[in-house]
Amino acid sequence: MRSAVLLGLFPAALLLSGCIADQDPAVTSSNVPSTSQRAAGVDGVPTTSAPLETMQSSNKAPVYWIGRSNSNVFLYREFRDVPDEENPITRALRAMMSETPLDPDYFTPWQNPKTIATSISGNNVITVDVSADAFNSNLDADMAQRAIQQLVYTATAAGASSGLIDAGQQIEVVILVDGHTDYVAFKHVKLGSPTSRSAGMVAPVWIIDPQQGVEVADGRVKITGRSTVPGGKLHWQILKVQESGEKERYLAGETTAAAEPGASGVFNMAVNLGPGSYEVRVSQIGPGKADDELNVDSRGFTVR
Repeated sequence: MRSAVLLGLFPAALLLSGCIADQDPAVTSSNVPSTSQRAAGVDGVPTTSAPLETMQSSNKAPVYWIGRSNSNVFLYREFRDVPDEENPITRALRAMMSETPLDPDYFTPWQNPKTIATSISGNNVITVDVSADAFNSNLDADMAQRAIQQLVYTATAAGASSGLIDAGQQIEVVILVDGHTDYVAFKHVKLGSPTSRSAGMVAPVWIIDPQQGVEVADGRVKITGRSTVPGGKLHWQILKVQESGEKERYLAGETTAAAEPGASGVFNMAVNLGPGSYEVRVSQIGPGKADDELNVDSRGFTVR
């Protein structure tokens, strides 16, 4: 499986035409973060990356999406049911490029490609070969860099969670377009160089479970997630959704993200909820801003 290259065919979208010359200052390499990414540590947002996913028995694919938090844009992950005709990395990337996020707060700028193939080398390098129609979106330079990181995060997550790559070593991704290097993705990012996860791209607060729109059993509901501030204080609240669609505050409290190396930034809590529709919101507590929802993430779910 590590050496297999699997191709998939989908209806062709419009092809991009042409690339931008290398001397264009708007073009950056995929392995060099943009200025806005390097400055992501301001306003209480640390420049960290999400820990690499661990191997799991579930056949759900980890897929990263782009979402807004306050005035910035970050990557968020969902686990999705995907067909098993292709290898885990290919099917996760295909879902990222062709499906819609469960959470309406997220989006993807990628287009459904005509072809996509992946392979893994012995030194933990994932090669992704995708057709040019996947880039048929009009993005600015910063969003283009985020889109490339969305692919890198998804490919490495799928490889690690399926056990196809050694999570104990650095993992890099090389992106080819129709078999060639040096393609300028979204007219801003030059591809072909080995690229790893960029710090500062993952969401500062991230609810892992429950996922958007799921049904959970009546009784004790477990809520888990991750913050990029190990040992940092978090504010949480549960809103109950009325039949009219209005939301009223139902429960609220504070918790602390773990500081231990093995569970850095992880938070857990449990609440007792009866049948109904709910929304959970978790946010960081900034210095002197206890009442503000800083870097909030939310999930809607139903208790049956």
